[in-house]
Amino acid sequence: MIAEKICTRFAPSPTGHLHVGGARTAIFCWAFARANDGNYLLRIEDTDQKRSSEQATAGFFEDLKWLNIGWDEGPEFEGSGGGRNGPYYQSKRLGLYKEYLQKLLDAGFAYYAFESPKELDIERNLARKEKRAYRYNRASADLSEETIQQYIDEGKPKVVRFKVPEGGPIIVQDAVVGEVQVERTEVDDFVIFKTDGFPTYHFAVVVDDALMGVTNIIRGQEHLNNTFKHVLLQDAFGFERPTFSHVSLIFNPDGSKMSKRDKDKTLRTFVREKNVEAPPSDCIPMESWSAWLASKDVQLEIGEANALADALGIELPEINVEDFQRAGYLPEVLLNYLCLLGWSPGNDIEQFDADFLVKNFSLDRIVKSPAKFDRAKLLAFNLDALQKITTEEFEERLLAWCTKYAPKFVALGDKFPLFASANHERSKTFRDAVETSKFLINDDDAITWEESKPVRKALLKGEVTGLSRMPAIIEALRAIETWEADSIDVCLHTLADSLADGALGKVAQPVRVAVAGGPVSPPIGDTLVLLGKDSTLCRLTRCLEHFSAVCDV
Repeated sequence: MIAEKICTRFAPSPTGHLHVGGARTAIFCWAFARANDGNYLLRIEDTDQKRSSEQATAGFFEDLKWLNIGWDEGPEFEGSGGGRNGPYYQSKRLGLYKEYLQKLLDAGFAYYAFESPKELDIERNLARKEKRAYRYNRASADLSEETIQQYIDEGKPKVVRFKVPEGGPIIVQDAVVGEVQVERTEVDDFVIFKTDGFPTYHFAVVVDDALMGVTNIIRGQEHLNNTFKHVLLQDAFGFERPTFSHVSLIFNPDGSKMSKRDKDKTLRTFVREKNVEAPPSDCIPMESWSAWLASKDVQLEIGEANALADALGIELPEINVEDFQRAGYLPEVLLNYLCLLGWSPGNDIEQFDADFLVKNFSLDRIVKSPAKFDRAKLLAFNLDALQKITTEEFEERLLAWCTKYAPKFVALGDKFPLFASANHERSKTFRDAVETSKFLINDDDAITWEESKPVRKALLKGEVTGLSRMPAIIEALRAIETWEADSIDVCLHTLADSLADGALGKVAQPVRVAVAGGPVSPPIGDTLVLLGKDSTLCRLTRCLEHFSAVCDV
């Protein structure tokens, strides 16, 4: 007998960018299929017409591709997809769903229901008042065929409900959590077709999994309760039950659920505490701003939220895959870390690549306990990975990142290799390289100096201050004929010997503060080369003039 080929599927609803929890599910499905020489399928569950969007769908494709998680079967995108079980968008399978719906109607497993939302709310409120669990009363199940046809001919809004069969408890065997069961009386006659003529998630997913040959369903534990409805449908259709594996949820370190609303909370807290009355520099439309402030239930679109955060100078918590890409993480590092949130490779191994994952992945090593997302650990992983790659690879990947997220740095042109090498060892992420180097792309006149403790220490503290040494520093740097890191370093060391008893920091740090506006930059020689001689001298002179005007030198 030929063994059935393993087939897993990742089936997101395109209502936003790919959440890290969904990404972990996608990775586990992909790894299990690859480990068993199986088929990995991508399906887009877009039956929620109000929330689904083509933009979000494209974002899912891009996020998966960035993680290097290609799919064997599904929508075609950059070399992935295709197959004989399409279409792979549920919104394009409506005719097929109606065919299978009719099978349930004919077999007595489903019936039309005509109650309005208002009527159902009355029943729910009554149940709440009587302190009992609400359960649909099956009033429509007793309608005659003539009445049903009359209502349909009149165009009366309707849904289709699944008629839960009588019997004992519903039992599900799960490869991760073990046997779970629920009393049949706790499962209501649930809706399987909505008033808009589209199937619900429960109906479509069961039909598609069966027709597409899915053998293993790996998903988050938030879907565990849905599984009881799914097995009822599978049994009613006569479909073979797939193997279910429900993995633990991902939480924040404080135990709260890692939610897309975390970004919104961060923005609202900052705006409230800082009394921000309008979006800075019109970074988002006033209409969006006003609607957002008016209701806690309204969230800004992803692009608007990022634009507002950038304008306010705050970092939003990374929640979606694209957030981590935007933050400058390596895809292989995020993949590695997400696997540890619910799967254990054993032998105290924590850092590994995709090949190791495929070779070692199995369901029996999925961990039941909830996982906590430790950003500090992820950052440490990313630093380790960046330190291991060559300078050439760092430059290549930083350039690709800057092209998408920091295009002004691409304009460094032939100086970009120096910018990359100067930031390689000191960067935990690609964004680190640009965040600490923004002074390189600012106009000379835009550089300002906050009188912070590090700035005062570099320029104004000591018997002989850094500011008092500035004229000699400017004169010596102006005399350099070949503006290169080596000649600059020699000049600064000579100045340190003559002005500060050989203490290089007492010369280099005032220069750094003067040209960068703060105490952080790449190595000083590289920094000045990247700026160029004219900008360096201009900034040093402006700094001297500024502090001479406000301080006694």
